[in-house]
Amino acid sequence: MAVPVPAAARPRRDSAPIRVAVLAVPPVTAFDLTIPDLVLGELTVGGRPGYDVRVCTAEPGGPVTAGGGLQIAVPHGLDAAAEADTVIVTGTAARDDDVDPRVLDVLRTAHGAGRRVVSICTGAFVLAEAGLLDGRPATTYWAKSAEFRARYPRVELRPGVLYVDDGRVLTSAGLSAGIDLCLHLIRTDYGAATANAAARLVVAAPVRPGGQAQFIDSPLPPENGTSLAPTRAWALARLDQPLTRADLAAHARTSVRTLTRRFHAETGLSPLQWLLHQRINRAQELLETTDLPIPQVARLSGLSTPDSLRHHLARRTGLAPSAYRNAWHHPVAAGAPRRS
Repeated sequence: MAVPVPAAARPRRDSAPIRVAVLAVPPVTAFDLTIPDLVLGELTVGGRPGYDVRVCTAEPGGPVTAGGGLQIAVPHGLDAAAEADTVIVTGTAARDDDVDPRVLDVLRTAHGAGRRVVSICTGAFVLAEAGLLDGRPATTYWAKSAEFRARYPRVELRPGVLYVDDGRVLTSAGLSAGIDLCLHLIRTDYGAATANAAARLVVAAPVRPGGQAQFIDSPLPPENGTSLAPTRAWALARLDQPLTRADLAAHARTSVRTLTRRFHAETGLSPLQWLLHQRINRAQELLETTDLPIPQVARLSGLSTPDSLRHHLARRTGLAPSAYRNAWHHPVAAGAPRRS
């Protein structure tokens, strides 16, 4: 299931894929272990792979223990991690002395060499054990937050968010938050247009902000058997218009108060927070894929003015609109993530 990306959305780099090593630390969480390959490994950009994903472990060849009594054959050893541009540690039940010292060494070496190091779910315990999270903001699966804080008090734990991007070290919460983090990596490496195309192909929501709460309390089934998904789709087609909560409530045929409560239950965000996030996404896509003037990008994305666009884009990316656009019109080093 390759993710096709329009030519206009291709990154300004050569054809070399970004090398990703997915580090299996037994006993592994099988679901987490599959996420990077499903999201990153299936990405094609301009007809070529965007990522070269390899699953590795300290003792390759033999079975790696997973939850539920599963045994997983992992073909690659730690050399794959040593050669990777990005190393991802997925969920594991291993703690402290259970982690092979060679795994900790390869993580420290990768980080010391300027490579990107990532964890999904309880993989954050492994990064913390390697000392890579000391003094950094990080997150993990919320149910393990108390244990994590007790074991690693030097880490600035943020237990309520989906993921934390601290430059070359990124951490996510559990399960589906790993998908969000992988989509965020795609957005960082290949842009918002490519990340949103990838999200559609894996039937996931568009790239969600890392600061969104882990605790999304959706009613099951949805209240009155309905969902606000049609209203969100309606709004996405009208981002250039000055939408209000009253407009959204009118489309959903509900009160503003009920809309706000249900919106938060389904997305973890208020209606206006969600709209702002989608507008910044749209602005990034337009800057990456068109040569429209900055004022027109601001208008079409619903951010209204160049000053508003500049403010919100700088908060997300650290770049002004012209600098962000230039980053997509000049080549970067092959296989190197965009963010240092």
